[in-house]
Amino acid sequence: MQCTQGDQYGGSSDISCHFTNSPKRIHIKSKFLYSVKMHVALGLNTFRAVTRASGYVKYLTTLPEPQEPTISTASIPGPKSLELKKKLNTMQLADMVNFFVDYESSTGNYLCDVDGNVMLDVYMQISSIPLGYNHPRLLNVFNNDKNVKALINRPALGFFPGKDWPVRLENILKQIAPKGLNNITTMMCGSCANENAYKNIFIAYVRKKRGEEGNFTEEEMNSCMMNMPPGAPNLSLLSFQGSFHGRTMGALATTHSKYIHKIDFPSLDWPVAAFPNYKYPLEENERDNKEEDEKCLTQVEELIEAYSKKDRPVAGIVVEPIQSEGGDNHASPEFFQQLQYITKKYDISLLIDEVQTGGGCTGKFWCYEHFNLPSPPEIVTFSKKLQLGGYFHTSEYRPRETLRIFNTWMGDPAKILLLEEIINVIKEDQLLEQVQKSGKVLKTGLLQLEKEYPHLVNSTRGRGTFLAIDFETPELRDTVIAQLRKWGVHAGGCGKQSLRFRPALTFKEKHANIVLDRLRKVLYET
Repeated sequence: MQCTQGDQYGGSSDISCHFTNSPKRIHIKSKFLYSVKMHVALGLNTFRAVTRASGYVKYLTTLPEPQEPTISTASIPGPKSLELKKKLNTMQLADMVNFFVDYESSTGNYLCDVDGNVMLDVYMQISSIPLGYNHPRLLNVFNNDKNVKALINRPALGFFPGKDWPVRLENILKQIAPKGLNNITTMMCGSCANENAYKNIFIAYVRKKRGEEGNFTEEEMNSCMMNMPPGAPNLSLLSFQGSFHGRTMGALATTHSKYIHKIDFPSLDWPVAAFPNYKYPLEENERDNKEEDEKCLTQVEELIEAYSKKDRPVAGIVVEPIQSEGGDNHASPEFFQQLQYITKKYDISLLIDEVQTGGGCTGKFWCYEHFNLPSPPEIVTFSKKLQLGGYFHTSEYRPRETLRIFNTWMGDPAKILLLEEIINVIKEDQLLEQVQKSGKVLKTGLLQLEKEYPHLVNSTRGRGTFLAIDFETPELRDTVIAQLRKWGVHAGGCGKQSLRFRPALTFKEKHANIVLDRLRKVLYET
């Protein structure tokens, strides 16, 4: 007999059992799982013992969520994490390691560390886990021979894709591609997605200048091998202060969030414009924020003109819909509409970097959909919640020659299998609607905490559950993050003094209330 638990994310509490060699099925109703949940309240170790002892749950795909966080060590990281960190430090620099995670025991919205601390995770691996830990539907993706073979026989996709690769990409395009972007290029991560998308922008820009039928000249082919024009033209991309687009060399030239990302690395003479720095609450500062938009947009045009005069023309503008690593900095729909107008005016490209914002966390699958742009951007990059990296683009941005956008892997078929199932769950469980509901609870609660502790927190902002608040000082922000962990909530910082919330799409109102309750306790004790 094999038994599987009903999907706790969808609310079913039945266990469906199938007797092998027999079509008969039975359902064990919720009394059993009620007993299980009572055990969870006592601790995960108790529950594991119960599951091991029961034949009915031998094939349980994942643990149900705890009712609330539980902390068992005096500090985090605990002693086991510290010992592992010490060991790792003998092999590589491990200073940034917060703690070590027991991923087998983590479940849903809850992360379990190696010391047995169970934390409600509203950081989710820097916004990269869409359905929480060990979602049963994802655990089952590789529960068949065909998908396992896709996992172990990883192809060099540019040369030898599998027979089902075109169909799988077509399925992804049909379901989630930004409107009007009917081409997809897959990569491994966000940095290489942006890095290669930049190359597409330069290819398209030079093709316009050279002419559709123009061929490479002998001078171009020879000079590019020496990193010299005309083959290696003096082109540029415009990016914004506070942006983060990756750590590879091209992407790093457009990253301006922290000096530690860039120091000691040679870079490119590319323009950097100011990104709007809004005053909050937004409704009380409309005039000032509108003037901020206008000031930043004026500077964008001035930089495009200046770089054209210095013979380093701007081929495109690269922008995040919400500057995430840089401090959760927002700009209005009107700002993005005017930014697109500028790209059309100068006949250059608009790349919207949705690596962190894509996948539904703002209440829409793509954050830029909130902006009501007159037409789609030319390129939208993605990664994190979508499991692999890549970008959607128009046909005009497809290279005409082979090997121009290329590497060994060009993505990963196994990650596409996961993405297909993630999309199915998002639709079936109506998770975009859930994000809006739980985001409203969390944002309303954060605004209330601003009123209660105005000397500590301010500037609540965000869309869906993609939210952030500011603290009076960076030191206070760091202290609050550490204290939240002691209360069983794992959050992350960004910018100089912001705390960002990046929960899974399965984050519900009850989870939001736990976060608010624990944050209130921390602020009260501060």
